[in-house]
Amino acid sequence: MNPDTPTLEALAVVLEQPERLSLQRLALTPPGDADVVVDIEWSGISTGTERLLWSGRMPDFPGMGYPLVPGYESVGRVIFAGPEAGLAVGQRVFVPGARCYGEVRGLFGGAASRVVAPGSRMVPVDERFGEQSVLMALAATAYHAIAGPASPHVELIVGHGVLGRLLARIAALGDGSRPVVWETNPERRQGAEGFGYEVLAPDDDPRRDYRSICDMSGDSAILDSLIARLARGGEIILGGFYSQPVAFTFPPAFMREARFRIAAEFQPADLAAVRALLDSGRLSLDGLITHRLPATEADAAYRTAFGDHSCLKMILDWRNLS
Repeated sequence: MNPDTPTLEALAVVLEQPERLSLQRLALTPPGDADVVVDIEWSGISTGTERLLWSGRMPDFPGMGYPLVPGYESVGRVIFAGPEAGLAVGQRVFVPGARCYGEVRGLFGGAASRVVAPGSRMVPVDERFGEQSVLMALAATAYHAIAGPASPHVELIVGHGVLGRLLARIAALGDGSRPVVWETNPERRQGAEGFGYEVLAPDDDPRRDYRSICDMSGDSAILDSLIARLARGGEIILGGFYSQPVAFTFPPAFMREARFRIAAEFQPADLAAVRALLDSGRLSLDGLITHRLPATEADAAYRTAFGDHSCLKMILDWRNLS
C-alpha cells in the first residue's frame, strides 16, 4: 500500500432492508492506479429510483439486493489520485456512484463520507457551484431525455419536481418556444418565473395537439391521458422509472400513429453537455435545493425527501462529521 493512500473506510448510508436505514462504517476497496479517493461533501437524495429502493418497490434490477449503499448525486474533493486516474488531488468532482464496499452492494453507492472509484467516471465541477453540483445527474438525465440530436422539441412536460424543472429549463433553451409543464399539486406550480416556461394544472390546459410530451411522473397508468393530448404522429417520451407495467388503450394511439420512446440513464456525453451549459451560464440550478440535513440525520432526511411535498431536493452534508 502506498503510504500516501488515505484511510480506507467510510461512514455510509446503508439500506438494510426496505424502510430500514442506518449509518455504518464500512471498509473500502483499495484504489488501483486508475482510481481516485474522494471525500464527499454533499450527496442528494433521489425521489425516483432511491424512493423505490427505500420502499422495496424497485423492480428486478442489475445488482439489486439488500444491504446496499444508495446515491448517485454526490460531490466531493479528490484526496488521492492514482497515477493513471487523470485527476489531481484537491479537485472538486461530481461522483455518479461507487462500488467499493465489499459485500455491501453499491446501488448506486454515492451516499458515503468517502468513496473509491475510477477517475474516468468523475466529472470535475466549477468551485462556484458548490452544493448545487449534486444536481448534475438530474440535469444530465433531463438532457439525455430531450436534448439529443434525434429528439424533437419537447412541448409538454409532466411533473414540476426538480427533474421536471430541469427538463423545462433545458427545453426553453431551444428554438425560443415556451414549453408547458403540468403539475397537479398547487404547491409545486410556483418557481417557473424567469425560466421561459409555464406551469398549468392538466384540467386548465385545452391543447390536444402536442407534438412531443415527456412524462416524468412514473405513473404507469398515465398514458391514455397523454395520448388524448397528442398530435397525429406525435411522440411520448417515458422519462420516469415505472415500477408497474406500462399500458395504454390501443385505438386512440392507433388513430394518432403515436410514437413512444424510453429515455434511459444519462451517459458521459450528457454530463459533458450539461457542464458546458452550466459553465456558459445558459443553464441555472438556482432554487432547486430546498432542504439540507447533516449526514448523521440521514434517516430523517430520507423520510422528509419521500414524504414532504414541499421538499424538492434534500441533500446530506458530509462535512464536519464528528
